Amino acid sequence: MTTKENPPASAAQEAPASGDPSKAVLKRSRRDVLRSGGMLSMSSLMGTAALMAQPGEAKAAVEWAEHFQKNYRLMTPEEKAEARLRLEKRYSGEYNKKVSVDITEAQPGVLMGYALNIRKCIGCRRCVKACVEENNQSRGARPGERIEWIQVLRMERGEFTADKMNQGYPEGLGIQVGGNAYSPAGQVLEGQYQYTPEAVPEKDANYMPIACMQCEKPPCVKVCPVRTTYREADGPVVIDYNWCIGCKMCMGACPYWARRFNLTTPVLPKEDMNPVTHYLGNRPRMRGVVEKCHWCLQRTRHGRYPACVEVCPVGARKFGNLLDPESEVSKILARKNVFRLKAELNTFPKFFYFYD
Repeated sequence: MTTKENPPASAAQEAPASGDPSKAVLKRSRRDVLRSGGMLSMSSLMGTAALMAQPGEAKAAVEWAEHFQKNYRLMTPEEKAEARLRLEKRYSGEYNKKVSVDITEAQPGVLMGYALNIRKCIGCRRCVKACVEENNQSRGARPGERIEWIQVLRMERGEFTADKMNQGYPEGLGIQVGGNAYSPAGQVLEGQYQYTPEAVPEKDANYMPIACMQCEKPPCVKVCPVRTTYREADGPVVIDYNWCIGCKMCMGACPYWARRFNLTTPVLPKEDMNPVTHYLGNRPRMRGVVEKCHWCLQRTRHGRYPACVEVCPVGARKFGNLLDPESEVSKILARKNVFRLKAELNTFPKFFYFYD
């Protein structure tokens, strides 16, 4: 029993200005509950409830528990394992298959890098389809429901020629500009990313795939108000989906048009869901969050290529460890003609274009 003559040390430390010891004890008790693990216990209770409940109830319980969890970067290993179990139970129930949620961390001595042979790409867009399937992207038909992280730009070939210099437009109105401006004049980024040719490659077109450049100095990370996006130690820029508030500031800051916003609840048929996922990678996302390429963490942290590299029919895409001078991507950087997209912005992408 607590008495005025013999108060506990904690109560004595928290004595309010009023000098009422009973209020001090009550205040200290509430704070102790939270500090000694109340938040964690709440999360644990929700997780336990999820494991015991039916799939529908498990989903609701997991969503509730996720409101109390920390940013993934700040979680202890035990908290990460707890979150993983909650999600595996929830996803397995939702999609009627055994779903794994990997939490493998960045490996020491690894800095992922990507290289793409711009002259080899034939514009088939198999990389786009493989990325959608591997990374559980939304594939609905209504506006806002289809999400693709990779865009393949189709650009018409052209050249500046002297014989077009006097071909003004519009004719007869006295407004004359160089005729070259109204015909293809080389590779520009204002290309088509939705095209339906009968066959590829097309005679008069070049193709330029773009996706997240995994910048060393990513503008998207600088502007995020809740620090939900950040660069992992092995290179990829990732997103903790549970902490994303959907403000889209990262989308506005990205100079590469690489981020996508889930305007609607993602459409992911159960039969098409890839059950091999990573917490920071391809696990199912929710409405109102931003997502993007992460170089298939569920694969690359286990020694596999990203899906887009594996599916490319002409071998235009290369991937490897930039810190290993013997890796394929390091040898390309050392021996080929290499450039970065929008290098003048000093974002230092780890996605390189090259040509022979």
